[in-house]
Amino acid sequence: MATPDFIRTLRASAGRQLLWLPGVTALVFDDEGRVLLNRRTDTRKWSVIGGIPEPGEQPAACAVREVLEETAVHCVVERVVLVQALTPVTYENGDVCQFMDITLRCRAVGGEARVNDDESLEVGWFAVDALPELNEFGLTRIKQALSDAPTWFDPTSLF
Repeated sequence: MATPDFIRTLRASAGRQLLWLPGVTALVFDDEGRVLLNRRTDTRKWSVIGGIPEPGEQPAACAVREVLEETAVHCVVERVVLVQALTPVTYENGDVCQFMDITLRCRAVGGEARVNDDESLEVGWFAVDALPELNEFGLTRIKQALSDAPTWFDPTSLF
């Protein structure tokens, strides 16, 4: 994932210490019920679409922008799926970040899915019963986006 300029500026003074950052995950479905995924250049693995909002950018606007930038697909946000603090991540260069992920369900409204930037090796639509290998993060969010049931988090599960 490309590091936004505002984070580079923060890192210049904060060093490698933990940065608490917003993150947005966009689960885009087409009219056939397929989900849009990309195979990332950094991990070479299939993933759900996501990114970091620019300062002042609304989560829904970030989702629409990230999907378009990465896949050339136009989408609209339908609803919030999940808001969750993730565990801290330490990157290869030693930078530490923790993200507050806002997952949004989106509907494709135009464009043709294709690699549209340098963050993806491949982009494609997948039937939810024929997904490529995905991590638990992506699988859980897809499952929740397909459900109309509310998602409840039990804080006692942390202890």
